[in-house]
Amino acid sequence: MRSPLPGVLPAPVRRTLLYRQATGHLPPLLRPRTFTEKLNWRITLDRRDLLAPTCDKLAMKDHARRLAPGLVRVPQTLWAGSGVDELADVDLPDHWVLKPNHSCIRRLFGRGPADVADLRRRTAGWVAERYWRKSEEWAYRRARPCLLVEEFIGVPGVVPADLKVVVVDGEPRLVELHTGRDDDHGTRLYSPEWEPLPWTIGYRPGPDADPPERLEDLLKAATALADGFDMLRVDCYEVDGELWFGELTPYPGAGLSPLEPDLDAWLGAAWTLPPWWRTRG
Repeated sequence: MRSPLPGVLPAPVRRTLLYRQATGHLPPLLRPRTFTEKLNWRITLDRRDLLAPTCDKLAMKDHARRLAPGLVRVPQTLWAGSGVDELADVDLPDHWVLKPNHSCIRRLFGRGPADVADLRRRTAGWVAERYWRKSEEWAYRRARPCLLVEEFIGVPGVVPADLKVVVVDGEPRLVELHTGRDDDHGTRLYSPEWEPLPWTIGYRPGPDADPPERLEDLLKAATALADGFDMLRVDCYEVDGELWFGELTPYPGAGLSPLEPDLDAWLGAAWTLPPWWRTRG
């Protein structure tokens, strides 16, 4: 969803229009109640230093190494920089992934030595992109603009189980199991005890699944990585019984995803926002 009149209206106004376009109503900033209303409040008003590095992929990989050693593995960073020409001198493995440090969704899967000319063409504009302007997500503005290459996790051509744990007020509240990718993307929601929940958060229903082999470690890692945050989503992958760190998300769905009303209300009721005077950074 594109920000209305970029560069013309103030950021809070653009964000308000985005929220109204997605939900059909204006967001209450004085007394937000639902999860998406509180996400919008965070995006619009919350400027705590705590949130500043959360959309910087390299910073959050360091965060995971510090806070969850032994619980999750962190993909090795093979290279980071602002120009792919440097990859001509990097000894890359058979399979690897290239992505921006300061945005999401964009990614390229590579094999063996880098084809620098092809990568230069395919990543044109990635470093300069002001991704934060799309939905006015402030923490993306604080992320270092660069590219990174990391090791490939799993088996090429097979999408690993994508496990996203929503931690609210220090407790894991639900686990999202995402399967497939792009047009084949499905999701199932479970309680921390792996009881199926009736919502789909806007995706097609995914298949039923047995609990992850490392479910207990997943919940422990999510709790550790979200320590000190009033709400944070922790994304991991499980491959062959190994738990891998993905990223942290302070703004799930940019606060614009179509959550079912009862899920939106339930998660919102569990989330205690900080006092406004503590959000100035």
